Amino acid sequence: MHTTLEPGRISRGEVATIGAVGAAHFVSHILQLALAPLFLVMRDDLGVSFTELGLILSIFYLFSGAGQVLAGVLVDRFGADRLLLCGIVLQSASIAALGAAPSYAAMLPLAMLAGLGNSVYHPADLSILSHRIGGKRLGRAFAAHVIFGNIGFALSPIVSGGLAIAYGWRAALIILGVACLCVAVGLMCTRSVLRTPSHAERRADPAGGPAPSFMHILMTPVVLLAFLYFVLSAMSLVGVQNFSITALQEGFGVSAAIAAFAVTAYQIGQAVGVAAGGWLADRITRHHVVAMIGLSVAALMCVLLGFLAYGPAAAVGLLTLIGASVGVTMPSRDVLVRRAAASGSTGKVFGVVYSGYDIGSLIGPLVYGLLLDHHLTHVVFMAAAIPLALAVVTVVGVKGKGAPHAA
Repeated sequence: MHTTLEPGRISRGEVATIGAVGAAHFVSHILQLALAPLFLVMRDDLGVSFTELGLILSIFYLFSGAGQVLAGVLVDRFGADRLLLCGIVLQSASIAALGAAPSYAAMLPLAMLAGLGNSVYHPADLSILSHRIGGKRLGRAFAAHVIFGNIGFALSPIVSGGLAIAYGWRAALIILGVACLCVAVGLMCTRSVLRTPSHAERRADPAGGPAPSFMHILMTPVVLLAFLYFVLSAMSLVGVQNFSITALQEGFGVSAAIAAFAVTAYQIGQAVGVAAGGWLADRITRHHVVAMIGLSVAALMCVLLGFLAYGPAAAVGLLTLIGASVGVTMPSRDVLVRRAAASGSTGKVFGVVYSGYDIGSLIGPLVYGLLLDHHLTHVVFMAAAIPLALAVVTVVGVKGKGAPHAA
């Protein structure tokens, strides 16, 4: 693996940009998980079923995933900073409005609006980082972006649940939404560190060439392979993150406490892996090798976990290794995607490939739920290894590919 010279230190301006983008990603994630911990009291208060409450989340993620492609197009046309601020305001206001909604029926269109607001984050965030952070520091910037989001996920159930206990579920959603609107106001005041050029500004620049069309990007092999990479990796990771507790309890005789701790260990391992992966991504040129090795190790650990006969400690250890192995790949993965984007097309490219993550997240639960219904608990982990192994093949196709050129 070839190394580059020691990357330069991150400047104050870049730190400000990373912090602002990280704050936005934190808002996205803390609002995404705010509803689920409140379902029990919401069910009793609204007189609806868990299935009906689940529909709220399904609508949210449907519009979030489908909206990413359109958001990517708008990011490249109007500038990522504009779309990001609009997305934060829309999502935050929609979550607050959910707390004030007079009926269950009124919550469904609000979930749609919240999902559309959430759809802008990946194409906008990653376009801003790609535009404003130096290439030799981009890996650490992408790593920080992931870590800020993970912190939001970790704190969301604690914050929303705690507020609900103290003030009720409606007040909890209103307080969270208003607090995140305050974050949006703060980001508006520091908009200069988020700014990226719009389509009109790029056209006016004599040094800027024409950006590839959306259809040209959509049919570019490297973008399609990156999209498939995200579909496959999401199919695997949604099984590990969401079904491990049930699989470990029913198939391995692990207690609920140990199973929950194992998933926490997975998340901690992933965070450590992301931090290490960001440092590594700034010091190498062969990012595809990092992605291939990390995915291969994670797939192997999933297979070993499926054959586990060594007790709870081994389950915790293997899940930690799976999280760390996957985490290491994430900054290099985003660098590879950035490399696939021509000037003026980063929003479209990130929007297309990250929509694959939502598609994989929709497909995966159907597979793992079916396996658990048939009491194939050990197969859950072995099934998670298959998409990871296939994702390695997509990385082989992505390596060395450049950005699509304008038609």
